[in-house]
Amino acid sequence: MPAKVYTQKEAKVTPLRKKTLAVIGYGSQGHAHALNLKESGCKVIIGLYKGSKSIRVAKKHGFEVVDVAEATRRADVIMIGVPDMKQAAVYESEIEPNLSKGKTLLFTHGFAIHFELIKPPRGVSVIMVAPKGPGHIVRSQYKEGKGVPALIAVLKGSARTSKDIALAWAAGIGAARSGVLQTSFKEETETDLFGEQAVLCGGASALVEAGFETLVEAGYAPEMAYFECLHELKLIVDLMIESGIAGMRFSISETAKYGDVTRGPRVINANVKRSMKAILKEIQSGKFAREWVKEYQGGLKNYNKLLEKGEKHPIEVCGGRLRGLMPWIPKKNIKGAQAAYG
Repeated sequence: MPAKVYTQKEAKVTPLRKKTLAVIGYGSQGHAHALNLKESGCKVIIGLYKGSKSIRVAKKHGFEVVDVAEATRRADVIMIGVPDMKQAAVYESEIEPNLSKGKTLLFTHGFAIHFELIKPPRGVSVIMVAPKGPGHIVRSQYKEGKGVPALIAVLKGSARTSKDIALAWAAGIGAARSGVLQTSFKEETETDLFGEQAVLCGGASALVEAGFETLVEAGYAPEMAYFECLHELKLIVDLMIESGIAGMRFSISETAKYGDVTRGPRVINANVKRSMKAILKEIQSGKFAREWVKEYQGGLKNYNKLLEKGEKHPIEVCGGRLRGLMPWIPKKNIKGAQAAYG
């Protein structure tokens, strides 16, 4: 059964009007939520640790900035906008001691709640508002009078008004302009992790690298392999986003189409699907979460090693040179960039 889509008819900012909202963290999602809510007429304060580089930016954007403990004490709704692996420590040291009954904790991803890295006390409501897009898009779409769709969820045991608060927050950041769908912390977390690992990030990058390696090992020029296995991927993905898989196939040549429907299943075959199911089970059982927490607490040694190995892959060297020949492609030093949100 299709999920109900809430729009501006059902989602109003009104339930937040007389409340104080705290955004803990001023990164990608944090800055977008805070600015959009402020411009939707809500009272927003920012909670940051002493010495945070984001303090200057948040103040420049007109916010009152206080420490996390003070923000928690003063706010009715507290959004935890720090990275997944830092949330538990911030919660235990600064947020939990300053919580009181009737307050609401808000998350943009269900990881910490679903895997119980954070266990809120009774009397405190827990909701999720998860935009399906990065913070800078949430912000830019809002400024254009549009919105990024979002998911909402309410944890069992929360107050009866929690869904209204979640819908109001979604409306305040512009999500109700396009559509808001209700899910659960479990469903959002497990599907999000699976998508990242098996398809969007892990699956796509591994597929691209394997294709590149296959052509180069067969004696073809790296440049040809790069164009065919990475550069043209954006065209295909854009067509899928705009018109679906069937629409993409309508737009490509008959030769490409025949190769798609006859050879694609030989690459992404039953063995691949079995691996995907194994990955999903690791997520569902909590194995991935335990492994990731252990890796993080151990200093990210394997994580950094694998990232470094990826950065040295021949496709990165070849791609860097070829992108320099294409002035229409925006050049971004993502690793070294210091985001200036607004």
